[in-house]
Amino acid sequence: MNTTTNPSPGWTLAARVLMAAIFLVAGVRKLLTYAATLGYFGKLGIPLADVVLPLTIALEIGGGLLLIAGWRVQWVAGVLALFTLATAFTAHAFWAADAAQFAGQLNNFLKNVAMVGGFVMLAVHARQAGAGR
Repeated sequence: MNTTTNPSPGWTLAARVLMAAIFLVAGVRKLLTYAATLGYFGKLGIPLADVVLPLTIALEIGGGLLLIAGWRVQWVAGVLALFTLATAFTAHAFWAADAAQFAGQLNNFLKNVAMVGGFVMLAVHARQAGAGR
């Protein structure tokens, strides 16, 4: 019995828009609060924060727009999955958080992990749909 389903293009577009929304908002917020975000990156111990921040903004905004547009979804989803997983471990280290921040950092960590799962699903679907679809 074949249990594989092929979602309609409308559902796939909706999934891409929903996955992209967080990156678009985050990228624009980083751009609008550039100095404060640069300070936060420094506080997190991110090396070369002045180089990493513009690359992060470009990845979040550009990746979000490319995902919505459906351009090379398998590739874009893969890159955003790796970025999201790296962000989980870099910015949401719940295991090192104080008691007041533990629950929030754990929730953000798990949100990122769940998003990685969503990106894996998008990448698999894009591969099954074939190039140019």
